[in-house]
Amino acid sequence: MERRKFLRNAGVLLPSLVGGFSFRAFGADSPMMQALFAPTTETDHVFVIIQLNGGNDGLNMVIPVENFANYAKARPNIYIPENKVLKLTDKSGLHPAMTGLDSMYKNGQLKVVQSVGYPQPSFSHFRATDIWMSASDSKELVNTGWAGRYLNYEYPNFPYGYPNSSMTDPLAIQIGSSTSLTLQGPSVNMGMSISNTSNFYNLINGVQDPAPNTPAGKELTYIRQISEQTQQYATVIKAAATKTVQQVSYPVNNSLGDQLKIVARLIAGGLKTRIYMVNYGGFDTHSEQVDATDTTIGAHARLLKNVSDAIKTFQDDLKFLKVEDRVVGMTFSEFGRRIKSNGSTGTDHGAAAPLFIFGKNVLGGVLGNTPIIPANTTVNDNLPFQYDFRSVYATVLANWLCVKDEDLQQIMLKNYQILPLVNAGVCRKAVNLSGEMLISNYPNPFTSSTIITFTTTGGHTLIQIIDTMGRVVKTLLDKEYPAAGTYTVTFDGSFLQTGVYYARLQNLSVQQVRAMIKAR
Repeated sequence: MERRKFLRNAGVLLPSLVGGFSFRAFGADSPMMQALFAPTTETDHVFVIIQLNGGNDGLNMVIPVENFANYAKARPNIYIPENKVLKLTDKSGLHPAMTGLDSMYKNGQLKVVQSVGYPQPSFSHFRATDIWMSASDSKELVNTGWAGRYLNYEYPNFPYGYPNSSMTDPLAIQIGSSTSLTLQGPSVNMGMSISNTSNFYNLINGVQDPAPNTPAGKELTYIRQISEQTQQYATVIKAAATKTVQQVSYPVNNSLGDQLKIVARLIAGGLKTRIYMVNYGGFDTHSEQVDATDTTIGAHARLLKNVSDAIKTFQDDLKFLKVEDRVVGMTFSEFGRRIKSNGSTGTDHGAAAPLFIFGKNVLGGVLGNTPIIPANTTVNDNLPFQYDFRSVYATVLANWLCVKDEDLQQIMLKNYQILPLVNAGVCRKAVNLSGEMLISNYPNPFTSSTIITFTTTGGHTLIQIIDTMGRVVKTLLDKEYPAAGTYTVTFDGSFLQTGVYYARLQNLSVQQVRAMIKAR
């Protein structure tokens, strides 16, 4: 195949083109520069996504102090002693290894969002990751990522006409072997990858991985040359990196810190890149999650310490580099773990779990109620989700990246509530949450049906019934209310087995979950 024809037909990301970068390459006859496009929204805000690969155990990360007795009973071989917990409030606290995030919380730089999940959770690493990255329903296959759709909205027709005078820089950067589904747009991936931290420094220092002296190696060398000609991103990255000559000291032997150090360097160097994505693995803790003689140490404690230390140092670095006003970050994992620990001092795949939003402009505190833990848990029990993870995404897009109302639902595929997570002064304000009881049922326990009473402020109102495995078994109500008020709806639960269920109310930015019991 001729070289030009090969490049014209290439429809995948090509690995290790320029010192570990992955780009889509275009031939000389490509209409790359036929048009110039300015971004839709003028903002210098940056969003940093930290993926915790493997399914992080949220119950041992954010400990439910309010329900500690049931927590300890469900996890006799791995629970964190109450006197070791780093108390955030009188209801919840952090794992003792997370001193860095504890100090950020005290400084108002950390938001803990309780019980984040979605209806019909998947317990497969691969499928659950796809759901989180695409922001799809669990029964729906979507081949674009939520951030990729956002970037396509901001920079239409990419890659044609880019880079240009309005946007000289990569739209998104991921440190990893390839760009993930999160950054996938409708036709091409909207981001670029740095395969690892070493290759970043090779690029900055002008060192390129050698190509083998074979026909394939010669083709690789040629492709790299074409890539450098058709993509100018390597040059602007080098320029941004060289502007930052001093940073704070990052923790050693901490790969997450190594990645975030690069992100801070590029932000401070002036890149207009809006989204950065990094990842840190090892959270699939089926066994030996803790040390058998001291549950505060062990494999999971080391992971949490590294996450905490890396984020705290990153935040300190952003302040040192005078760019902390521009950056908000988020952690996520594809799922949480079961409430009950297993016999191998570990935990198995679960559903809802907490996540962190961090930065100078977050609205610090704990969002949501302490997870409900039954007095007698089984190996199948999961936490019911309080917040749909897509509401977190929608809030970031609306209140931090300033996406317009009329475009938000198209990007997110559906209408999701806006939460009080970040300072939205330049975009919009999220509605404050109420401390009132907004949903209840009578009778409780019930045998066949129960009347659910709920209060709405008007607008979109959703009521779901969730089982102990975290699955939505019934969407009882999903409608728009023209005015505020208190209403009732009858739930016929005759089809349910006896046991504990949860009624979840979502109304704009407000959500509440209440337990109810189906009796014989």
